Amino acid sequence: MIRVTELRLPLDHPEADLRAALLLRLGVTDAALRSFTVFKRSHDARKKTAIVLIYTVDCEVDDEAAVLAGHAGDAHIKPSPDTRYRFVGHVPADWRASERARPLVVGFGPCGLFAALVLAQMGLRPIVLERGKEVRERTKDTWGLWRQGVLKPESNVQFGEGGAGTFSDGKLWSQISDPRHLTRKVLTEFVKAGAPEEILYV
Repeated sequence: MIRVTELRLPLDHPEADLRAALLLRLGVTDAALRSFTVFKRSHDARKKTAIVLIYTVDCEVDDEAAVLAGHAGDAHIKPSPDTRYRFVGHVPADWRASERARPLVVGFGPCGLFAALVLAQMGLRPIVLERGKEVRERTKDTWGLWRQGVLKPESNVQFGEGGAGTFSDGKLWSQISDPRHLTRKVLTEFVKAGAPEEILYV
């Protein structure tokens, strides 16, 4: 996989122009470009009358080694870093949850959600404990607190499905200082669950 950075295109460019720009930048034929995905897209608005989009693209090409060798001095054409999430382990094939203690996750906020997800992906069948209500009922209870001053101790801003993040605009990292690519893991799971794919690069 090859990563190409600083591909600059006009703000309203046709979709096909990105592939054309990538072919031109790499100096390969259309047939040699097997696939590509946008890793990042940003705007350069320093010139208000000529705003451009700047792409970082990961691509698969025929004879990758030769293409990289041909651009050895180009800082914007390099091997793509490996951004896959690394699990700490997986359960043995003969593991039986019924015979052993299943892991407990306390709380169904953002951390609890992803702790349970990763444990399940490792094959450990976690049990999640949450004292509050599911998110729709919890939302009604929370609005009751905000509008009428009625506090339900077990269903409010703090307790319930989604955690405190349900009622905030919590931010994800920019991924600039994320050597383990944890943010990428989170965004990838969002896309798998139905979020628009563009959240991976916008």
